[in-house]
Amino acid sequence: MPRVVLTHAVEDLERWLEGKAERAAAIGAAGTNVTDYVALDGSNKIAVTADVHDMDAAQAMITSPPPEVAAAMQKHGVIQPITAYVEAP
Repeated sequence: MPRVVLTHAVEDLERWLEGKAERAAAIGAAGTNVTDYVALDGSNKIAVTADVHDMDAAQAMITSPPPEVAAAMQKHGVIQPITAYVEAP
């Protein structure tokens, strides 16, 4: 199961951190072991990692999120673009 890293900026770091459980549940449709990271420099840049068991679902969630995921992203202050990295074999 590959590990995926997602990076993007957020409008407000504290608001984004408050959505941790909701974010993990949304990502849980495609992956497990969801972990949040904040930039050490105190900026509004973040990263999320997950062990992805359904790469097609993960990619679809990033490129064309279903309405409930898009609403959660807006609620959490996600700023596009989202950049995805996949663990190299």
